Amino acid sequence: MSKERPLSEKTAVITGGGSGICAAIARGLADLGTRVVVAGRNLDKLQSVAAHRPERIIPIVADVANRASVEHLIQEATTVLGQIDIFVNGAGINVPRRMMHNLSPEDWQRMLDINVSGAFHCSQVVLPQMRGRRDGIIINISSIAGLRSAPLGGVGYNASKFAMTALGIACGDEERVNGIRVTNIYPGEVETPILEHRPTPVTDEHRARILQPEDVAAAVLMVVQLPARARVSELTIIPTSQSFI
Repeated sequence: MSKERPLSEKTAVITGGGSGICAAIARGLADLGTRVVVAGRNLDKLQSVAAHRPERIIPIVADVANRASVEHLIQEATTVLGQIDIFVNGAGINVPRRMMHNLSPEDWQRMLDINVSGAFHCSQVVLPQMRGRRDGIIINISSIAGLRSAPLGGVGYNASKFAMTALGIACGDEERVNGIRVTNIYPGEVETPILEHRPTPVTDEHRARILQPEDVAAAVLMVVQLPARARVSELTIIPTSQSFI
């Protein structure tokens, strides 16, 4: 059996890497020596994250809703990193007008395109190189909204996260025979920029008692440091203040 490589010898690509949970994951991995590509649509935000460890974090502009852009991202990242050991599907959006009576068809489609089709495109494009090595990890940053539908997330976000849940579980079951591990992570409320799109403003007190991006990043770091024999299919992490029901 081949020796397990430490994170300092591995590489990662993280979509949605310009802020929030995925920026925290990028910083955490880079602090452990991993070379990381952060991808997203806003170069300024990506460069700000990369400034944390410029020798290890590389920004690449990409739009996960666009298949050609995803293919370019995987190609560029593979060239820069040599190979992709860890892929984090973290790009995701929500909108203020999110209820059945006021969600526009355009916003519905945009959420599906980014939240679930983006994860599909990225996973499908990166998987061949992982299969070739019979090794790789895909992390899907889903949401507790992908386990239970509640008004807080809204119909479009809930639907997209339920779809992401199914995508990750099915992909993981298919690819485990190829030595590839897929993990769905379901965070509860997290203090990230997505809160700015809530219909009702979130108070500072509320922000302080919910999860911080570094909490979810710590869960990701735990998963990717497990030996290849261990597969975490699903992991839920919620604030102590939040009910799961």
